[in-house]
Amino acid sequence: MLSIYNTLTGKKERFESLAPKIVKMYVCGVTVYDYCHIGHARSALVFDVIRRYLEFSGYQVEFVKNFTDVDDKIIKRANEQGVSCETITAKFIDAYDTDMGRLGIKRATREPKATEHMAEIIELVDRLMQKGLAYEVAGDVYFQVDKYQAYGRLSKRNLEDLQAGARVEVDARKRYPMDFALWKSSKPGEPSWESPWGPGRPGWHIECSAMSIKHLGETFDIHGGGMDLIFPHHENEIAQSCGATGKEFARYWIHNGFVQINQEKMSKSLGNFFTIREIFEKSQWPEAETGEMLRYFLLATHYRGPVDFSDQALRETKQALDGFYDLFNRLAEPGQGSAETDVELHYSIGWFEERFKMGMDDDLNTPSALAELQQLKNDVNKLLGQGLSTEARKIAREEFRSLGNILGLFQLDAWRFSERRAMVSQAEFEVPDIDVQLIDAKLVERNEARKQKDFKKADEIRRFLSSHGIVIEDKPDGTSRWKR
Repeated sequence: MLSIYNTLTGKKERFESLAPKIVKMYVCGVTVYDYCHIGHARSALVFDVIRRYLEFSGYQVEFVKNFTDVDDKIIKRANEQGVSCETITAKFIDAYDTDMGRLGIKRATREPKATEHMAEIIELVDRLMQKGLAYEVAGDVYFQVDKYQAYGRLSKRNLEDLQAGARVEVDARKRYPMDFALWKSSKPGEPSWESPWGPGRPGWHIECSAMSIKHLGETFDIHGGGMDLIFPHHENEIAQSCGATGKEFARYWIHNGFVQINQEKMSKSLGNFFTIREIFEKSQWPEAETGEMLRYFLLATHYRGPVDFSDQALRETKQALDGFYDLFNRLAEPGQGSAETDVELHYSIGWFEERFKMGMDDDLNTPSALAELQQLKNDVNKLLGQGLSTEARKIAREEFRSLGNILGLFQLDAWRFSERRAMVSQAEFEVPDIDVQLIDAKLVERNEARKQKDFKKADEIRRFLSSHGIVIEDKPDGTSRWKR
């Protein structure tokens, strides 16, 4: 059974959908004022894989991912370029679709835009006003956080601590420093819509509440996004949604970790980011292969942990995928084998399929799933050396396609290998067995690196062991253990 780490409760929980075999999932999309970076790619990929695994497990998934197409940054960019906000948002929605297509991200069931839901947004704000949870000041409408007693339950903060460390703009009109805008009165040069409080535009948080309730209902199964959205965005969504409906908003809250450069979060504000299109433009590999490399690289780290992006990490990823596609090429050749080796192949496939599912059922543990696929690759390589029939080879290839499709991997029929790899024999690059002494030594080295906060080295050791089919499990006391 699938278990998921729920940010709301702070623990792994057995997943149970509200309706049998139907999952309703909302994920906060991008604000469309610029090109997406690899941090956006990671979030999109995480929820793409969650959606794929749920579908593989027999669920019908109603997946909603929005576009924020009215925002201060969009207005600023439009004014700088002397064009309309619609021109800016249309350009970057198209760019987003292109980037996601390159990464093999499946389109959501619905992709609503905030500007298309003004009636729902205004109605939701009005409900909060009628319930005494919101108030108007000169055309601006604020949510009064101290009226919602459970405020802070997602981020595990209380109002006193939030007020003490508040980084919100000082506004004497607010009744409480942490009150947040539901509706903003119009200013010169900004788009606006008519409302009971005068012309204006919505605040960021209310947009997602209105869109998710419109398309999925007042209570749905999964709400997700990056960890940076836990506070204040998702915290505020919970307060205003539960306040308006009197019902629980989303039952499971899933958040992915950051992409880092040298252990520092990658973001546009810090200027240390790579756009998705830059990575594809600079890649020496075909587009489809580059997309698969990025997917494999990002999935090699658990979705809740940070991942450090570098050219070296991509090169290592390319080597790992070379090993798989070498095997696929060999499986495409006619073969001869014995009944014994064919039976052994069927046994290996059944065993590793169960292990793969166990990893994915454990909070979508993609590193574990990849390690199982690596080990299956090693087993099939050995069986090929002993002899496999043509039919058995076909079955093995289809198994990699089937399991790989859950991760969006191993679907390509053509793969260009590195120049060095093309010059050497297949045998040189078969992954050798790794002995226990080396594994233990690497684990000691990695534990020391973690103590010294050398996370780059720790990640390198994890990837090295993963390439040999070894899964590392970090324990709460700071130590680690391993399994094949």
